[in-house]
Amino acid sequence: MNIKSKVFASRILGKRPDALAEVRGSAAYPNIRGSVGFYAALNGTLVVSEVTGLPYSNEACKQAVFGMHVHEGNSCTGNAEDPFADTKGHYNPKNCKHPQHAGDLPPLFGNDGSAWNAVYTNRFKPQDVIGRTVIIHSSPDDFTTQPAGNSGKKIACGVIKPS
Repeated sequence: MNIKSKVFASRILGKRPDALAEVRGSAAYPNIRGSVGFYAALNGTLVVSEVTGLPYSNEACKQAVFGMHVHEGNSCTGNAEDPFADTKGHYNPKNCKHPQHAGDLPPLFGNDGSAWNAVYTNRFKPQDVIGRTVIIHSSPDDFTTQPAGNSGKKIACGVIKPS
């Protein structure tokens, strides 16, 4: 990391996010808790995620990887089959193919039930996603399968709100 990158990161992460999603697990995953912050940065957004209570295995080489996306829906509600059905599909205002949706994000790598990551994207700004949802999926996104990457069940959700 060069000095400009270090200064940029400390300047951004030293302030409140412009938007924030408090993520909670579904009834099947009640221990999942976390936050996803959206920071205005350059001509886009720095997305910072911190999640605990993720499912994990104690077996060597079996740590889980979870898909994570911004979805277009505005509610973490659903039905018995899909507790977060009302999140709808990936946020995709330009009608791109997957994995070029604006809401496509890198996966969360589980570490004994916890995950943290940060990614910069110029596909949206924080104000573009306020009122939308963040979803954590049970499986990693394969970045190929249409329309959504074959990421498995929606196991946690949070509505993105102004911070």
